[in-house]
Amino acid sequence: MTFKSSFQVKVRRFAAGIDVSPQAVRLVVLSQRLPVDGPLRVEYLAAVPLPTGAMAGVEIVDRGAVTRALRDVFAELPRACASRTLRCAMALPASATLMSSLPLARLSHAGDVEAADGPSLAALELAVWSEAERIAGIERHALAVDWFIERSPHGASAVTIATAARQHLETRIECAAAAGVTLTAIDGEPHAALRALVHAAAMELEQHEPYAAIWIGAEGVYGWRIVDDAVVGEMHYPSPEHSDLADALRDLAGGVALGYAFLGGDVELLDGVGFSEADLADVLGCTVVPFECIALGDCTGPLPAKLLHESNYAVAFGLALRGVME
Repeated sequence: MTFKSSFQVKVRRFAAGIDVSPQAVRLVVLSQRLPVDGPLRVEYLAAVPLPTGAMAGVEIVDRGAVTRALRDVFAELPRACASRTLRCAMALPASATLMSSLPLARLSHAGDVEAADGPSLAALELAVWSEAERIAGIERHALAVDWFIERSPHGASAVTIATAARQHLETRIECAAAAGVTLTAIDGEPHAALRALVHAAAMELEQHEPYAAIWIGAEGVYGWRIVDDAVVGEMHYPSPEHSDLADALRDLAGGVALGYAFLGGDVELLDGVGFSEADLADVLGCTVVPFECIALGDCTGPLPAKLLHESNYAVAFGLALRGVME
């Protein structure tokens, strides 16, 4: 019994998050001790730039360039990570992905799903596909669907569903396979970033303190207002209902006094709409905390100091976080 307990302490789950943006391919590898009760560990960070024009919106135009970048970003993976079968997740842009999150009890009609009973999980999967068809308006043979039970220590679990046209996912699977990488999950970029920002907030704040999470991507600025671990407001800019970013942020705050806003993504894109981090803090009336990997887990090995502080890693971190949580 003592031997078994000692052995279990040394077992870790490893997961990788791959963010393919118009500028670069970014990789984060995280690990966590099993059973899942220890701190996260940042095992590896890397980035490889993409040539201009390799991506056009949701489309991968230059598959060769993306494949080479994927191969290069994994090239220096430490042996401790490479010796295991990594759970690798990649995200799709928001415009290519439909996300839905529902209470687990609402989708489950076949017993105790949380007990991982086989028939119950099978019934849940059928319900997930039905929900995916409903939100996408596309028959299931043309869809790519992934789902994930997000368990909250403070409330009921929810099922998050990512749905996309199969063609967008297949391109990424093919590029990854050509680079020797097997994808095990898909997600939407904003949702992956939100997961990372929520984790960052949990490390910094008291449990019931309201805050905002802001992510800046190629398709705009996304924001969420979070109270008691629940999203109670969200926004996207540019959008028809908001005249400018300041208007969108004021609508997000909803007159609530926020203590903090956690900011991730390509902060330099704010310049394109005449905004800055200081402007965000002024409009929201709170302190802005940039996303940094270094603050979110133990760091191992000679990780690049610059990358540890880059807010661009929110999507990749959120994808890897999902892998160690599952």
